Amino acid sequence: MYFDATIDCMQITLNIDEKLLAKAKEACGTASSSETVRRALQALVQANAYEQLAGLLGSEPDAEDVPRRREEPGPEHKVA
Repeated sequence: MYFDATIDCMQITLNIDEKLLAKAKEACGTASSSETVRRALQALVQANAYEQLAGLLGSEPDAEDVPRRREEPGPEHKVA
């Protein structure tokens, strides 16, 4: 039996302010520094992607609205 695996892991040394890291751990609710940094980097990448997407708003003035398909609400859903 053979296994083919890729390990996406890297060890790196960082100089991080201890107080800032402690605040970040508390904000994230994480116990480890690695998990805190991973979550912070993930949030940074997501925020950047959102900014890029928001920057496209109105960039295609001749675009037509995409028709949306909506289901009729069932009897359990009340329309206000």
